[in-house]
Amino acid sequence: MSDIPTSHPRYKSLMTRQRLAEHAVTGVVSMEGLTSHGRGEAFDYLIGEKTPAVALEAEKLAARVLLAARHPVLSINGNTAALAAPQIAELQQASGAEVEVNLFHRTEERITLVTNVLQDAGVVVSEGPVERCVPLPHDRGLCRPEGIGDADVVLVPLEDGDRCEALVGMGKIVITVDLNPLDRTSKMATIPIIDEVTRALPNIAAECRRLRAAGDTLVMPESFDGKYFLAGAVEAIAETLRHALD
Repeated sequence: MSDIPTSHPRYKSLMTRQRLAEHAVTGVVSMEGLTSHGRGEAFDYLIGEKTPAVALEAEKLAARVLLAARHPVLSINGNTAALAAPQIAELQQASGAEVEVNLFHRTEERITLVTNVLQDAGVVVSEGPVERCVPLPHDRGLCRPEGIGDADVVLVPLEDGDRCEALVGMGKIVITVDLNPLDRTSKMATIPIIDEVTRALPNIAAECRRLRAAGDTLVMPESFDGKYFLAGAVEAIAETLRHALD
């Protein structure tokens, strides 16, 4: 892949696929995770491979919520670590959020591999014993009681819908990053961000830095309208399709 010129119209996409494939070989990314990425990339085409205005609104709201939170946690899986470790480090620094690794296909070896990828990028990863704090019958229910278990706000990029629903059911504010506005993850989230993860996380970090610099007192919103962000994403897709053959 190194011989592909940066001027290639699909350069970023091809390099992203290559990075995921390499991480699949090492075990950071599960083979099932490759399928998940392909589905997401298809939706990125549909929003024009750029951040829709409504997604930027959601990202700015997410930044405000992370800074207003009592205990914000970024829950990171293999795909997110492989795709966006530097961006996670940037967001952690900007928001002060804790980072915890959480995997569906969980083994101690994979936890270590994902943690190493994050730490190599400068992320401070919280480690320690886990318990079934989230009421799910699979391993995504396992988390640190003093981490995700205690969090009031959890940002879960590339999340599973059932875990998102369970976290919301526990009374947590859940921020998701997912390119599919029709997915249960997006529908269940408190703040659904319909954007590609390497675009979304830097946007949230930039807004965190702006808010901190402004020095305003941040108060947690009393209510959220996730359907507003989903409707805006669907309209962005419709707009792309209307102009597809222009």
